[in-house]
Amino acid sequence: MIVVGLGSRTGVTTAALAAAVREVLADAGLAFRDVTALATLDRRATSPEVRVLATEAGWRLVGYSADELAGVEVPSPSATVAAVTGTPSVAEAAALIAAGPKGGLMVPKRIIGTITVAVATDVSSVTDVVE
Repeated sequence: MIVVGLGSRTGVTTAALAAAVREVLADAGLAFRDVTALATLDRRATSPEVRVLATEAGWRLVGYSADELAGVEVPSPSATVAAVTGTPSVAEAAALIAAGPKGGLMVPKRIIGTITVAVATDVSSVTDVVE
């Protein structure tokens, strides 16, 4: 299972989200077809742009509360994100939760414009994970 964690500001287009995700995946040697789920903040998961991205890609969409995300230890927490969302991490934390109890980051957060993308997977089956 490969999960894309996504964070963005309100109003970002589906095309911009898809372009950022494609860039991060390509840099990691992955494609859209390799991904099984898109994970994000619960209120972002309800936005039409994120829902269209997940639907068009054929990914399961999962959203987590700020409290759930805040409980995840991540390598790159952000005080700015915490002030806006109530959690110091959206993309990394959401990807890790969705990847399961043995989830690990394949790609730590990357910021492209106003979009943040991270990639996680179940580390019990992969050796290429960021420690």
